[in-house]
Amino acid sequence: MPIDATQVESPGWWLQRLGKKLLDERDDRVGDDNEVTPGLTSLRKAAEGKPALPHVPGVDPREIVEWMRDARTNWLSLVIDSPGERLGVDGFRFDDPDRRSAASARVSDEEANRIWQENSMDADSALVHYGAMSQRRAFVLVERGDDGRPVLTHETPTQVSVEHEQGNRRKLAAGLKLWRDDWTGNTRATLWTPTEVHEFTTKTSNPTFSGRAAELRGWDALALPTHPDGSRTNDLGMVPLVPFINRRNRRPEGFAEHEDVLSIQNRINLSLINLIAAMKYGAFRQRWAVGLEVDEDPVTGEKIQPFQLDIRSLWSVAEGRDTAQFGEFAATDLMPYVRAVTAAVQDLAAISRTPPHYLIGAVVNVSGDALKAAETGLISKVRDKQRGFGESWENVMRIAFRVLGDEERSAAWSAETIWRDPESRTVSELADAAVKKASAGVPWRQRMEDMGYTPSQISRMEIDRAADALNAAPTEDPQPASLQATRDSRTLITREADDVPDAA
Repeated sequence: MPIDATQVESPGWWLQRLGKKLLDERDDRVGDDNEVTPGLTSLRKAAEGKPALPHVPGVDPREIVEWMRDARTNWLSLVIDSPGERLGVDGFRFDDPDRRSAASARVSDEEANRIWQENSMDADSALVHYGAMSQRRAFVLVERGDDGRPVLTHETPTQVSVEHEQGNRRKLAAGLKLWRDDWTGNTRATLWTPTEVHEFTTKTSNPTFSGRAAELRGWDALALPTHPDGSRTNDLGMVPLVPFINRRNRRPEGFAEHEDVLSIQNRINLSLINLIAAMKYGAFRQRWAVGLEVDEDPVTGEKIQPFQLDIRSLWSVAEGRDTAQFGEFAATDLMPYVRAVTAAVQDLAAISRTPPHYLIGAVVNVSGDALKAAETGLISKVRDKQRGFGESWENVMRIAFRVLGDEERSAAWSAETIWRDPESRTVSELADAAVKKASAGVPWRQRMEDMGYTPSQISRMEIDRAADALNAAPTEDPQPASLQATRDSRTLITREADDVPDAA
């Protein structure tokens, strides 16, 4: 039975709207100014080191394919990995809104850490960050598991699309996940609205959406054992998808980390192709000879090569020695091609704010201060991502607490994401800073966070500190309290007697 798509904000209308939006973004788009905006597929291939082949005049494209296997150098992976390797979530901090007890806030921190560990987010969070940086944005889906605990899963923009409410960029009106079921070969779709969840299926492995059809043919509601019509109530009362948008200041829907240096990577690829062509055809000195009588093959009639290149051979001419001449052409200078690649790499480092020593790989007699100065742009970029991604992780945790039915913590807007320090510091630097902070009155727990310990490690250290304090043996066995009191009183009496003047 075809699904109606005429009524605005109906399930069929959302399926058609979000499905078309999702599929359109996979392919490249050409704007009115003939500028090509890369699609998600092109961005993924570029990040994986599989860019489009350059065009070299006069060279067979099939030969370029072969050369590209050797010339391909994926600088874009460094542009994405350099900030990604410094994005690490250590935990979450929940403040007590009424400032009544630090213990209640500590319980919230531990529960958030439990949710994080249950879902293996120590590893999967890196997938979320990399997906957002390489494909403009990523998503985290928060659902209720069979045991009632929240389940967090990483979702890609090639399968998920969302729509915000009109005039409100902070609240989602609907979300769609479209994927191929490998078991059946069908395509499935799940649609979330704040009030309902709808399941759809089609036998087509590559569905299309026109955006203007009055009904969706081939699509049917997915019958479930508990919901024959494929619809159920959304108990959370919200779309359980949290977007992680990369560089939203460049584009509201996201901007890939390597999107503005794709042209530089293409320039590097072209320079490397030209370098290989020069190495293959012009890097060796070509020899020539004139005035020689060259024999012919009696069968084929082709000229026979009179000399073979060999370091142990001597070339000699028996006939025509008076007219024979030998010479050689100069080899092609490869340095202009190398300098072109080096200049392009420097442009890539400047635009992407990737430290030059990451790309060039040559660090000789460079001080630690110079290295830190070279990483200033990268650290600034990472801290900017921590602010944006941190808000998304806090929303994920609030939805997770909503799944648990904890209304207070699901509205804890004072929640804070604890990020690993993106700067490279030595252990001695951290320890020296902790000593100075202690003299300034900074609490012990905060000093441990600044030293890079996770909340779980800090909690364990607090228990160990208390145990060490209880088990610490005194240097001398103290006397019983009764004897100590007697001794103190005798001392006081003696002092008072000494202070009394002689009666005489």
